[in-house]
Amino acid sequence: MITRDTEQFFEFARSVSTDFGPACAKAVFTVSPLGFSLAEQSARDNRYMRMDQAVDAQQALAEHGALQQAIRGHCPVICFPGDAGTPDAVFPNNVFATAPGASIIGHMRHPVRQREAQRMDIRRFFTDAMAYREVDLSRQAGICELTGSLIIDRARGLGFCGLSERCDEAGAAAMHKAFGLRATLLFNLAETEYHTNVVLSILASRAVVIAPSGFAGAGVAAAIADFYQPAVITLSAGQKADYAGNCIALGDNAVFLSERARNSLTPAQRTHFGQLGFELVAVPMPMLEKAGGSLRCCVGEIY
Repeated sequence: MITRDTEQFFEFARSVSTDFGPACAKAVFTVSPLGFSLAEQSARDNRYMRMDQAVDAQQALAEHGALQQAIRGHCPVICFPGDAGTPDAVFPNNVFATAPGASIIGHMRHPVRQREAQRMDIRRFFTDAMAYREVDLSRQAGICELTGSLIIDRARGLGFCGLSERCDEAGAAAMHKAFGLRATLLFNLAETEYHTNVVLSILASRAVVIAPSGFAGAGVAAAIADFYQPAVITLSAGQKADYAGNCIALGDNAVFLSERARNSLTPAQRTHFGQLGFELVAVPMPMLEKAGGSLRCCVGEIY
């Protein structure tokens, strides 16, 4: 099922069990920000980018190294080399994603990111070393920037896909099929947003972080929050702008987010994370965040 009808979607969602697959990834992959710079093409529809600010490639590398070190305490990390010709490759989850036994390649909107799909070292890692079958969506008509646009409740097999310049309905349908999901809910993001993973995160299939201001319709955000109650962290527009929604659960009980994102949370919100069984692991990423993404964008999941 793929639908815009929230009532139909959640009626079905309440009938499914958490037996679709593991709630969290068994490992993750990253791409080094070698020659870190800001991609002008991406800035056309990524309002989080800071094109007026200077960047320091060495600081970006150091931040990325600290991110890998932090994650290694919770799950294995594979880091692929960067390429100065693909400056947004540091955000690999938009181009490469996995489902159990399958590697999926997205169709990026901008040519500077479409080049990333030709990284044969990454593709062969999954097809040869991991023996995954490849599902190449990069040549189909729909735009689909994978887990930037599609948030997945992995244990239930449910997708939440925000439509924007970075994902259209054809792309959403292609992703729904590629990930083999039970049901996917389609909705429009607010005009200020480009990726769903800035406004919504499902943590280990048992909690949700959500920024209602990032949705075009308040009803969709309310319906998602209602489904996961009481395990809901609701973000303000300011916290969203500080990337508090761009977080990811790894190892079942740790939520990774940037230091800026963690600092934006209220004491009550931090306490709520703990009550839900999550340790907050914050990583300083001020340089990488100038490129218009944060910690979750840097992490590709291996299922």
